[in-house]
Amino acid sequence: MALPPDAASSHHAFTNTPEPERRMRIAVLTSGGDSAGMNAAVRAVVKAGISKGCESYVVREGYEGLVRGNTAPLTPRRVAQRHLPPERLARFSNEALVKNLSFGEGPALKEGAGDADDDEEGGTLKGRYIVQVGWDDVRGWMGEGGTFIGSARSATFRTPEGRLKAAHNLIKEGIDGLVVCGGDGSLTGADRLRSEWPELVQQLLASGEINEHQAALYSHLKIVGLVGSIDNDMALTDLTIGAPTALQRICEAIDNINSTAASHSRAFVVEVMGRHCGWLALMAGVSAGADYVFIPEQPPKSEPWEEEMCEVIKRHREVGKRKTIVIVAEGAHDRDLNPIKAEKVKEVLSNVLKLDTRVTTLGHTQRGGRPVAMDRILPTLQGIDAVNALLEATPSQPSYMIGIRENKILRIPLVDAVQQTQAVAAAIEARDFAKAMGLRDPEFDQFVHAFNMTSTLDKGNRLPKEKRLRVAILHMGAPAGGMNAATRTAVRYCLSKGHKPLCINNGFKGLLDDNVVELSWLKVDNWTARGGSELGTNRTLPDIDLGGLATKFQQHQFDALFMIGGFEAFSALLILERARKDYPAFNLPMVHLPATISNNVPLTDFSLGCDTSLNALVDACDAIRQSASASRNRVFVVETQGGQCGYIAAVGALATGAVLVYTPEQGINLDTLRADVRFLKARFMLDEKGKSEGRLILRNEKSSDVYSTELITNILKEEGGDLFDSRSASLGHTLQGGIPSPIDRARAVRLTMMCMEFLERHAHEQLQYPPHRRRGTRDTAAVITIQGSMIKFVPVDEMVQHADMKKRRGKHTWWEGMKDLAELLGGRTDLVAHKFDVNPPHHHEPYQAPR
Repeated sequence: MALPPDAASSHHAFTNTPEPERRMRIAVLTSGGDSAGMNAAVRAVVKAGISKGCESYVVREGYEGLVRGNTAPLTPRRVAQRHLPPERLARFSNEALVKNLSFGEGPALKEGAGDADDDEEGGTLKGRYIVQVGWDDVRGWMGEGGTFIGSARSATFRTPEGRLKAAHNLIKEGIDGLVVCGGDGSLTGADRLRSEWPELVQQLLASGEINEHQAALYSHLKIVGLVGSIDNDMALTDLTIGAPTALQRICEAIDNINSTAASHSRAFVVEVMGRHCGWLALMAGVSAGADYVFIPEQPPKSEPWEEEMCEVIKRHREVGKRKTIVIVAEGAHDRDLNPIKAEKVKEVLSNVLKLDTRVTTLGHTQRGGRPVAMDRILPTLQGIDAVNALLEATPSQPSYMIGIRENKILRIPLVDAVQQTQAVAAAIEARDFAKAMGLRDPEFDQFVHAFNMTSTLDKGNRLPKEKRLRVAILHMGAPAGGMNAATRTAVRYCLSKGHKPLCINNGFKGLLDDNVVELSWLKVDNWTARGGSELGTNRTLPDIDLGGLATKFQQHQFDALFMIGGFEAFSALLILERARKDYPAFNLPMVHLPATISNNVPLTDFSLGCDTSLNALVDACDAIRQSASASRNRVFVVETQGGQCGYIAAVGALATGAVLVYTPEQGINLDTLRADVRFLKARFMLDEKGKSEGRLILRNEKSSDVYSTELITNILKEEGGDLFDSRSASLGHTLQGGIPSPIDRARAVRLTMMCMEFLERHAHEQLQYPPHRRRGTRDTAAVITIQGSMIKFVPVDEMVQHADMKKRRGKHTWWEGMKDLAELLGGRTDLVAHKFDVNPPHHHEPYQAPR
């Protein structure tokens, strides 16, 4: 995921405050089913709105709350909390942040006490559904599942009378911008409200419920949609909020089931969510190594379907596989739309194949739990862009949905996305499955192909003998999540096509020692969920003995080379390509698949392993934050890996809610530290007494040779005085992660398939010539890269132009603006930009809200 192109190069698009006449009251609501990441989206909208000088509101209980509106006044405590004491306010000149710091609604929302009876701790939200919230009211929301502001499907809102009430409540509260986070039904409701708005305003004016001034002031309602759906069923976007976390829960369950299934030689039928969309089932099948998958978009081709499934699983059992995993989407059916249920699949496996079979229905466990890293980062970026879209909206523009394609945030006309989503369901209903597949994103069809190619033991795809290749596969650099999944895919692709997968253990050192083995289909069966490197990996480059390696290339008769690794693999490919003129054995097609937690390979937005690493960082920082918050006044300086590349620290700061981040790209100096100390003093000074939040600072290990983690921790401890204390934590190699994330597994499968097709295509071109006449062109030594919304193979000699070879990273990166975004959402940008007195008398007594 990335910033829009115009914002990726500069954070100013997110920090500039609009002119007063453009400032708005922005409300955000969550509707339909809850999904992990919704709280992160609400947090982003609230903070981005306040940073832009707007007032931020939340609508409790979705559209139902919009219809009910506010029937009770604010309690006296809530009114008092809207104003800091004058003596404190005098020291801060930033009205946008300080005056909107806290209205006290956050704890009631987060703790589920919003409808409790009024008490001295802060009153009640009974009878109030459209409530203003402040900066601190959404603190701690990033790492929580579900939605604190509530979600409800509203039958009343579906009626004209209900939408009229909703319009009146919005105007009454002065709301002129609405962000809706939900599925296609919720976004359809949003688009209908917007299209009917002029008529609704005229009805309210005619009935006397609003006056002429209000009718003119609120003649246009600005609406933006964020897609929250664990099914990932919205068209025109690659990913929806909540889908990555749901996939994580499913894969965790299947990983656990795998061990007991193998122990007892059992079959398990796993039912997952997905009424009209098979994304969860398909991606779980790809990521967890299932044997068979049932999805609504592509039912089994044979009739009856039982024969096709049994034939596939029988072949797997015949080669010695001890376990069977079948995944069924809840909306699965045959080609006549007859439902295929998990119990029926179990019956077939038990009666026909005589397998000891169990059924596991995951149900709502798929929705729950803490959001994974991607479900924190993506909603944050989309929430920020939603605020920008509202501020830029005009009556002539359509309402937008904020989506993503590969690594590019997009604004998509909401009505187009909803119509195409509904068209998929209509195509399935009409049994036009080819059309349904065509309406899904291209990568959906790619994953179907990848699953069929790598999970089915089928000899029907084999090429003629003269086109079969000997493909070398090796790992290079440090271990990274997804390396083994990529190797499994490459091996099974080769076997499916009749090629020989020659896996090299221990990198180029292993090749010099003839440590080459041909892996079987079954040998790599369990590799998807394994972290590290099953082949073994090191940093030894081929120039250790180019002549010896050329001899080994000839001895083993390699026709193609597939390298999986980080910057070392990129460097190795460059060395081999440049050595072609002296060593003809290297004139074969070669491709590098980036795999490194540092994500430092130039030009590509993502490498295998970086998502696993971010999840490991999120898990560690959530635990650290718990300790920091329990101490009330503690700052933790957390050191991350990454070498000279600050990706983990910068993007991790956005995922963990860190308030400061230090990267090698921007470095650390004395002025920076002075400003950061001033910010932390101001921030803790503004906290309610006894209710300070523990705060995190992320520091990349190579940010500075002078200002070490220990030194920064000691400086903060000394300067914090009575306001805050500091501690440090170094995460080290724990960031390489254990079990790879499903995103890294799935990405490994998809990109490896493309790499193998690349090698196959170029190798077949070379097979037309005798070995001594084969010449490798520049485009036959390439790196597969993700660039914005596209995947490209880039010749390695072109990659060098974009690389800082000394610092081992790209010259330009898409994520550098993440540091600025993290510090914007942490409050540093606004507080440091304004002068204030950080050493007032009795500065050790933080602000205490009136009672």
